[in-house]
This record gives sequence, structure tokens and C-alpha cells, in this order.
Amino acid sequence: MIKINLVREGRAVRGATGAPTAAVTGAVAGGPGNLNNILVIGLVVVGLVVSGGWWLLRQRTLADKEEQVRTRKQDADRLEAIIKDVAQYQTQKDNLQKRIDLINQLKQNQKGPVHIMDQISKDLPDLVWLDSMDIAPAKITLLGRGLNPNAIANFIANIKDDPYFEEPNVGDITQVSVTPLVYSFTMDFAFSYTPKVPGAGTPGAAGTTSAGSMSTTTSGAAATTSRPATQ
Repeated sequence: MIKINLVREGRAVRGATGAPTAAVTGAVAGGPGNLNNILVIGLVVVGLVVSGGWWLLRQRTLADKEEQVRTRKQDADRLEAIIKDVAQYQTQKDNLQKRIDLINQLKQNQKGPVHIMDQISKDLPDLVWLDSMDIAPAKITLLGRGLNPNAIANFIANIKDDPYFEEPNVGDITQVSVTPLVYSFTMDFAFSYTPKVPGAGTPGAAGTTSAGSMSTTTSGAAATTSRPATQ
């Protein structure tokens, strides 16, 4: 004889049919919490992506700035080298110009006295000669002799009319010899290495001979006579 326990089977059936219901109910009950978690995770991911992008942008900007700084530093170093080269070239140019000026000045100083002596030689007439000539930086002093006062007067007039000389200051013309008749004289005058402009001469100082006469002293007498000077 077979016995069936209907109560136990009924419980088993109820247990089998109730479990899914409870599971579904739990899932439905936990749905909003899972959605919140998904939203939080999504926001975190978006934040990480935005932060990463901003960091990459900052890094790229920083790299660009560093590259600009490096390029400008290289340009500055190159320009500094060029400036040093230019300064060195300018120094060499100035030194060379000083040497050239010094050489030109030395040449001028060498030519100057020769030119002045040549001018005096041209102004020196017959019957007159020079015993000494002193060339100072701004003045020439002459000591000479002549066979007559008129020849000496001609020499003085030639010096006065020379564009390189100023009006001379003439000392006494003194007779130093009777046979032959010889007169000595002294005079000094300013000079220039460049000719003066006609009409720009300075008036003569004290001791300069006048236009028509000069003083002479005879060596054998104490009196001084005045003689006219002829050209």
C-alpha cells in the first residue's frame, strides 16, 4: 500500500514558487541604489577624463613655454656673441684709426718744417742770408745778415706778404762790418701750415717795421739813423 504525504509536498511546492518572488522583490527593492552607484561611477570617470585632459593640456602648454624660453635663450646667446664681435671690431677700428691719425700727424710734422723752410727760402732775396732759424710750435725766429738795409727790407716785405706767415716783428738792423758792408737783423713771426685767406691777416704787434722806414745801428757809432726802405 502506497502513502503520499500531501502536506510535505505542498510545502515543497510553496517553497519552490516563493523563492523567485522574493529574489525579484529584492532586486526591485535594490534598483535605485544600484542606479546611484552607476551615476557616481560615471561622474568619477568623467571627472578623471576631464582632469586628465586638463593635465595633458597644462603639460603641453608648459612644454611650449619651456621651448620658447630655450629658443629665446639660444637667440640671446647668439646675439650676445654678435654684440661681443661688434664691440671687438669697433675697438680694433678705433685703435687702427688712432694709428692712422698718429701716422698722418707724424707725416705732417715731418713735412711742416720742410715746407716752412722752403717758403722762407723762396722769400729770401739776393744779398740776404740767414745765420740761424729756430722753428717753435707757433713761432719762427730768424737771425740773418744782408749787404744793405734795402735788401733786408725786401725780405721783411716778402715774409709779410707770404700767406703762410703773419706780419713779422723786426728787431734792430745793425751794421756789423764796414768792409764789406754787412748788416745783421733779427725778427720773429707766427706761421701756419695752411695758407691764410687774403685780407684775414692780423695787425702787426709792437716792434713791427712800419711801411716806409726801419731803424739801423752803425757798429762804429752810438747814434741811430733812420733810412727809408724801398721795395
